[in-house]
Amino acid sequence: MSDVPVRITRRRFLQAGAALGGAMLLPGVMGAAYAAGSDAPELNTVRVGFIPLTDCAPVVMAALKGFDKKYGISIVPSKEASWAAVRDKLVSGELDAAHMLYGMLYGLELGLAGKAHPMANLMTLNQNGQGITLSSELLESGIRDADGLAKRVAASAPGTYTFAHTFPTGTHAMWLYYWLAAAGIHPFNDVRTVVVPPPQMVMNMRIGNMVGFCVGEPWNARAINDRIGFTAATTQEVFPDHPEKILGTRAAWVAQHPHTARALVAAVMEAARWIDASPDNRRETARVLARRAWLNTKEQYLTGRMLGEYDSGAGRRWQDAHPMRFFNDGDVSFPWHSDGMWFLTQFRRWGLLTADPDYQGIAARINRNDIWQQAATAVGGIATPSSLLRTSTLMDGSRWDGTRPAEYAARFAITR
Repeated sequence: MSDVPVRITRRRFLQAGAALGGAMLLPGVMGAAYAAGSDAPELNTVRVGFIPLTDCAPVVMAALKGFDKKYGISIVPSKEASWAAVRDKLVSGELDAAHMLYGMLYGLELGLAGKAHPMANLMTLNQNGQGITLSSELLESGIRDADGLAKRVAASAPGTYTFAHTFPTGTHAMWLYYWLAAAGIHPFNDVRTVVVPPPQMVMNMRIGNMVGFCVGEPWNARAINDRIGFTAATTQEVFPDHPEKILGTRAAWVAQHPHTARALVAAVMEAARWIDASPDNRRETARVLARRAWLNTKEQYLTGRMLGEYDSGAGRRWQDAHPMRFFNDGDVSFPWHSDGMWFLTQFRRWGLLTADPDYQGIAARINRNDIWQQAATAVGGIATPSSLLRTSTLMDGSRWDGTRPAEYAARFAITR
């Protein structure tokens, strides 16, 4: 417990008593009791950073729908300009937690994305839902996919073509590298890669700074609408049901505020469940996110892909089997150790790590399954997976199940 005194008014005391009285009857109501019990959140206000992307939705909706108040906290979303800004403000303590790239948090832990800081992954915010966009100029020249791009790159001098991602150790860098390499394109030797903040992707492609990028929505849909690019691949085509953004923070913050961390995860988890509960809830979420305070864009850029309805901008339309998911009976939010370990294998593959790390030990240290479990119990109706590992088959046929990670990292023909 914090040694800071908790002040409770008579009204708050009576409200808490009522919550306690019904806690044994309704799943999730137990969370309301924390505000007056020994498990009270140490902080009343939690400042959570986010980048204007569709997958910040659970953080925003937790604050706007009042799920945070249910667990005794007030979430204050803080709109940030770039992932580097999120990193700096989180490390300095200006932010309590943040909507973060999965690989970014692991990079921070290992000192690959700035000075090393002990970090904590509280939960996964979403799976799937990112995209790889190629320019309309490439489409007009007959290039529609990775194979066509590979032929063009092979016939050009190294570095002729530039591609953008959002952060050196981030998810978008790893999806872009994997997609290029699967087609035989070396992402470091054959092409040039640069870092561009998500909201600046479309503008930079419009003025010709790159011919392709990997980013979250709605910026792939926006590129199609602005007629400057098309979706060559979704990231769920690269890695079905892949982990994407997480709710990250510093390990020290969790140690100092464990009850606040639990309350934060419970609120965001409940918001994620609400979003996924119906298409109407997803439409409402898209309407909210489009507002100036959040993404500041048109609702139409968000709604289709929020519903899994895709138009590539190059004549292909489909209902995606692996759309952006936020909850999926709690499986999305679970801090799977194999998810974190996969990013470590890619850091090893691309030379960000010069030796194999302690894959299992690092994942166990960062992924706070204890906090997730406490939050899931508070929310109610969420089953805990029987294993910390899950199995996936990626676009090149490789099978990832979290076992033998060093062997997996060494299996690729194209490495750095």
